[in-house]
Amino acid sequence: MFKLGLIINPFAGIGGRVGFKGSDGADIRAKALAMGAPQLAEPKTRICLEHLAELQGKYQILTVSGDMGESLCQRMALNHKVVYQAKSPSNEDDTLGAVKTLLEEKVDLILFAGGDGTARNIFEACDENQMVLGIPAGVKIHSGVYAISPDAAGQIVKALVCGEMMSLLNADVMDIDENAFREGIVKAKKYGYLNIPGALQFVQSTKSGGKEVEELVLEDIAAEVIEEMEDDTYYVIGSGTTCAAVMEQLGLDNTLLGSDIVFQESLYLSDAIESDLLALLEKGHKVKFIITVIGGQGHLLGRGNHQLSPSVIRQAGWENFEVIATKSKLTALNGRPLLVDTGDKVLDQQLKGTKKVVTGYRDFVLYPVGLG
Repeated sequence: MFKLGLIINPFAGIGGRVGFKGSDGADIRAKALAMGAPQLAEPKTRICLEHLAELQGKYQILTVSGDMGESLCQRMALNHKVVYQAKSPSNEDDTLGAVKTLLEEKVDLILFAGGDGTARNIFEACDENQMVLGIPAGVKIHSGVYAISPDAAGQIVKALVCGEMMSLLNADVMDIDENAFREGIVKAKKYGYLNIPGALQFVQSTKSGGKEVEELVLEDIAAEVIEEMEDDTYYVIGSGTTCAAVMEQLGLDNTLLGSDIVFQESLYLSDAIESDLLALLEKGHKVKFIITVIGGQGHLLGRGNHQLSPSVIRQAGWENFEVIATKSKLTALNGRPLLVDTGDKVLDQQLKGTKKVVTGYRDFVLYPVGLG
């Protein structure tokens, strides 16, 4: 089931119709409300969430109390659960707290309605790997994390809930100085990046086919994995030719049909078995797993990597498993999900959802995971 985090900034855009050029600050909000300014964030969020009306049973919304999400979900009869209690009236501290709670809940997507100030709050509290998407509801929308419209946001969310594959894009988080803006001066500043879903286009960069192009893609994937390696982390490099490319680029011997452990870019243990992995985890070491997809079948777990047992997966945490695969291998699945078949039905259900897949250097897609 797709876990959708929802945060509504109920005051987003409240200053627009009364000429305040923004809604940052409690004093501005109070003045805008006193002047009869309408609160537009909730109706815009409704437009987005209407796309979920026919998808009951495929998602659960995890949201904030009151007008930060709960009230709208109740009125729309959407499957939801309140995971964060906001103050009344709510403020930016509630947004920050809600984001941290949604990260703990491991939601697939944080959907939020607001403007650039809200995007900054999301960025401040968010994990760099978390996927987010903004519903444009503010006066200022300079950030690239927003869909072009509430309806467009709804179409993207529906596609994700239905298991369609999406790329992950780095989008700018921007904001301007509202006080300067009210004086006619635009001072925009970039605060960082957030991951957003994007429409995936499988377009070849060259018309040449064959092994040579595939090797170049594998080199790019390996380069991405190696560049992100940390000195205090043990890396379990799984079976398969895609994982073998990582070992080859490191200049290390590889067990093609097994798992090797790498530490500080050196071979720590070759052909590790379940007990080796459990021992490493029980010592409290940071351990990450690099796994790939079996071509044609689409299996992630349960085929050729049984040393990655349910005990290992539970102790390590699914978030510490990184999937690598070429786009051609994913395309060959014709939309079928990646499969998990660990032998533990409860665990397999817990692993269902979506997973980021490294498909090149600084190139990623979001792909659904299902049952084998």
